[in-house]
Amino acid sequence: MAEITDWDGQALSDAIHARSVSCREVMAAYLARIQRLNPALNAIVNLADEAQLLAQADARDAQLAAGQSCGWLHGMPLAVKDLSAAQGFPTTFGVQALAGAVAAEDGLLAARMKAAGGIVIGKTTVPEFGLGSHTFSSLFGATPNAWDDQVTAGGSSGGAAVALAHRLLPVADGSDLMGSLRNPAGWNHVFGLRPSAGRVPRWPAADVWSSGLATEGPMARNVHDLACLLAVQAGYDARLPLSLATPPGTAFMPPPQQPSAQGLRIGWLGDLDGYLAIAPGILPLCAQALARLAGAGAEVLPLALGFDPAALWQAWLVWRQAQTAQNMAAVMAMPGARAQLKPEALWEFDAAQGLSQADMAAASQIRSAYYQHLLRLFERFDVLALPTAQVWPFALAQRWPQQIGDRQMDTYHRWMELTLYATFAGLPAISLPAGFDPSGRWPMGLQLIGRPQGDAALLGVAAAYEALIPELLARRPPEPGRVR
Repeated sequence: MAEITDWDGQALSDAIHARSVSCREVMAAYLARIQRLNPALNAIVNLADEAQLLAQADARDAQLAAGQSCGWLHGMPLAVKDLSAAQGFPTTFGVQALAGAVAAEDGLLAARMKAAGGIVIGKTTVPEFGLGSHTFSSLFGATPNAWDDQVTAGGSSGGAAVALAHRLLPVADGSDLMGSLRNPAGWNHVFGLRPSAGRVPRWPAADVWSSGLATEGPMARNVHDLACLLAVQAGYDARLPLSLATPPGTAFMPPPQQPSAQGLRIGWLGDLDGYLAIAPGILPLCAQALARLAGAGAEVLPLALGFDPAALWQAWLVWRQAQTAQNMAAVMAMPGARAQLKPEALWEFDAAQGLSQADMAAASQIRSAYYQHLLRLFERFDVLALPTAQVWPFALAQRWPQQIGDRQMDTYHRWMELTLYATFAGLPAISLPAGFDPSGRWPMGLQLIGRPQGDAALLGVAAAYEALIPELLARRPPEPGRVR
């Protein structure tokens, strides 16, 4: 049944609903592949008991036999990112102190995916508290890149991206604060969408009135599956007053006719006129990806950001540290927890202790001015473009890139700075496969940022690009232990 795991999400959903394959057969095929490959990939953890999962698949088959379907995900295996709760599974955040923190109920993301018929089989790996865009933790170890096991998978949705690339899952969920959906998608040659702020609401939440930085969202191997999973995840929830209602008739899927780049206006931000340190080869590769769109009728123009990036960075640090410290507070109150945490997490928490209300107010004013500035840019452009990362995937044993070229990185996440331009404005952003480094081992992504609440339009642009790269998307990573 190994061929079942090669199907994309839509093909799998169609086959299940046509009853040409049973949910039990699907589950058995995925579990067999996970058993064979996951020990080397370390992408899925806390896998549920096989007999229990097969029994759940049987129950889904019985529903179909009675003429009942839960939805698009009916009978599909899912593994929830380990920053989000799924009933009966530990929610560890990659932290030793939470290794036994079994969720008593589903978070909203898992609840919606299960309501659409998905079967949660386990969790996907993350770095501690999702920090650093390099998936390693003292609890579970490191998750290597799908294409080269000597380098990082990125993060924090690293386990999700690797499981997706290696067909351990048909689709995957992730979350994104500072590129945690976009960066691992780009580095593992899949698609990752950071939705608009409020599009995929997150519950439980300690603070429902703050316009937060992180959001959950979908990952997939094609744009259609990405849109279908977003449709399952998205929607208003009364417990979260800033969540967005999905307009009637909106399924986020690109139009059925052939997608087109004709007339599309793209602002290419590049390295922000030299402000961003970017490793050699990344900008030309992304420019080549944009040239494909230009060849299909898009207009690609170099664009200056027109806003002080240094001021943005400082405001970003304030917001990030404040929210990270809030997320860490419960664990930090546990006896002995501090000694178990990585220094990068402690730096975030400790820095936040000195923040004042005046600091937050000043940072919020900069964030507000930046958003208004982007609205003016979107009067001229449909999307803005950047790479998804400033470096190629780096060595698995390296904690973070401390230098790019001759420029030192002054924080553990400065090399990810280019991801904040979408996050800080609450805009949708997508990572598209751009190609590989000259060795052919390391993927890179192109990041497109869309207009406010323009998730559906951004997916349409992504579909137009996807239609131009069939040979690139046909490439598959080597199985673990095999040399390309």
